[in-house]
Amino acid sequence: MEKGINQRKTEHIRLCLEGDVEGVNKSTGLEGIHFLHNALPEIDFADISLETSFLGKALQAPFLVSSMTGGSELATTINQNLSLAAEQKGWALAIGSTRAFLESDQHKDSFLIRRQAPTVPLIVNIGAVQLNYGYGAEECQRIIDKTEADSIVLHLNSLQEAVQDGGDLNFKDLLPKIEQVCKQVNAPVGVKEVGFGIDGEAAKRLYDAGISYIDVAGAGGTSWSQVEKLRSKDPLKRAAAEAFNNWGNPTKDCLVSVRSQLPEAPLVASGGMKTGVDAAKAITIGADIIGYARHLLQAATESKEAVVQTMEQLELELKMTMFGIGAVNLEELKNTKRVSINGKSLLDA
Repeated sequence: MEKGINQRKTEHIRLCLEGDVEGVNKSTGLEGIHFLHNALPEIDFADISLETSFLGKALQAPFLVSSMTGGSELATTINQNLSLAAEQKGWALAIGSTRAFLESDQHKDSFLIRRQAPTVPLIVNIGAVQLNYGYGAEECQRIIDKTEADSIVLHLNSLQEAVQDGGDLNFKDLLPKIEQVCKQVNAPVGVKEVGFGIDGEAAKRLYDAGISYIDVAGAGGTSWSQVEKLRSKDPLKRAAAEAFNNWGNPTKDCLVSVRSQLPEAPLVASGGMKTGVDAAKAITIGADIIGYARHLLQAATESKEAVVQTMEQLELELKMTMFGIGAVNLEELKNTKRVSINGKSLLDA
């Protein structure tokens, strides 16, 4: 029987699959972006390319399976299906927090997925707050080595920890500790939120400390205060969490803010991403890679084939968007003027 952190991981999955875990009256902000149809695209659909690269490796599409889970029996099935599908489709792949793997070999197969995904970029994940609870560069390097990962991402989840029963709440002086990890770990170190967003000011401090890439993980999708509210057995916390059901910076606002501060930094857009059209919108305002999480989760409980089918739909939607505006590759999509943002057309600028 699963206990402690392993049981929590299973509960997280079940709630994300079955619970009402999205923020209330909170969107990604991407609905304010509209593409201007090009009736004469002058391109062949067959020539449209989604190819790019991330962490020094080629990708067949600018897509990332975002960090979701690890450390439970159900997580093993999910991560194996995700890794097999990511390898087949040439997507980058991130796994959930590896703290459970550092503490126990139980369910280690949920983390040891490199054998299923030998060629794609693989990212491992641990909470940045753990740097205040006995973890450091040595543990980060150990998890990279054990999983054969290309990178580690530190997740920032202060509000989730505040609602979580027994959450780790000492977020003091994390930045210098993050800087030490960046200096000492022999792999790129990224940072991500968990659905409340990273703005430009915070992103610049992190980038100046040595972070290699930023995943904004903005609001508009899963709210982890909602998830932990549903898990909590503390009536005071459950009641207080209701005041935060629409908390967070929308994904669009995060992208614009971070890109204004860091024009060249690799930037991942996650948080409420559901379609290939969402991806195209995010790319036009600065994203390089698009991360999907809960949108893939149900398929990942079923089979590799179900995940591949969802991935192929997202790729097709992105290609159709590019065809609709006459962009044959991602560079042209990034620089298109066939887009209207909050009612202002770039064609008229």
